[in-house]
Amino acid sequence: MADTEVLGPALWVHRGAAPSMPAFHRHDDLEVNLVVRGRLEYLFAGAPVVVPEGHLALFWAASPHRLLPGTDAAGTPAASDVCWVHLPLAEVLTWSLPPGGLADLLTDRVAVVPAADVGAHVEALFTSWCRDLAGAGGDSGDAGDSGDAAAVLLEANALVRRVLRAARAHPPAATGGEEAGHVVAMARFAADSFRGPVTVADVARAANLHPHYAAAVFKQALGTTIGEHLTRLRVAEAQRLLVTTTLTTAAVAHAAGFGSQSSLYAHFGRATGRSPAAYREGATRGPTRTLTRTGRPAAR
Repeated sequence: MADTEVLGPALWVHRGAAPSMPAFHRHDDLEVNLVVRGRLEYLFAGAPVVVPEGHLALFWAASPHRLLPGTDAAGTPAASDVCWVHLPLAEVLTWSLPPGGLADLLTDRVAVVPAADVGAHVEALFTSWCRDLAGAGGDSGDAGDSGDAAAVLLEANALVRRVLRAARAHPPAATGGEEAGHVVAMARFAADSFRGPVTVADVARAANLHPHYAAAVFKQALGTTIGEHLTRLRVAEAQRLLVTTTLTTAAVAHAAGFGSQSSLYAHFGRATGRSPAAYREGATRGPTRTLTRTGRPAAR
């Protein structure tokens, strides 16, 4: 199994069938999915989240997530027509969202709302974005400094605001009902406990499994070890705290579950390519140029 992929933040738009995602990935963007036909099912922050046909999902993609394979009620492949957009967090931070809006976004939850509650022309909006960034029918390409990317971001700003407003009228996305098995039980426990000194044995105990067997099951199903998954959850939490608070780096290390400031620096640098201070400075200053990602992410 492939390990978790880390994608650089970038503006990216695509429409098509749900691709295979053999392992977790993460990227420092807001992600919006519109399910035109079929459905999506994610494992996100330790729990399954279903996005039904005719619904939009909005989430911060810095938390490790994985699109699960599946079928709809008729037995056909899930998510046969989906619209996707990635919006770089540094760009979103310049939008002056209403009070509580940014806090609602930078969580480990997925907002799922009916597309009808957001507007009658959402599907057409994604189609025009694909055309603006790449020409009719394609993925986003390098829009350089043209006005196309600026127009997409203006419209995306309005769309995100509408999704946030609609999300307040709906309960959080369902993450359960029946237990989805040992792996989901372990991932959910990890998501609830990573800020503390949790061990692999603790995670295994949540599913009533022997640690060695639990580690093998987790690796086989999710393409990463329990320890690596805990680290990535901590890195994502450190990113959130660096952007949304004025905590010192030492305080961020403690609050995110790292045992020391040096541990934060080591893991954060490997995951993001930047120090915590550089990450905070870059996120709060905002981008000087909007980049676009060419083609579909390899591990989507």
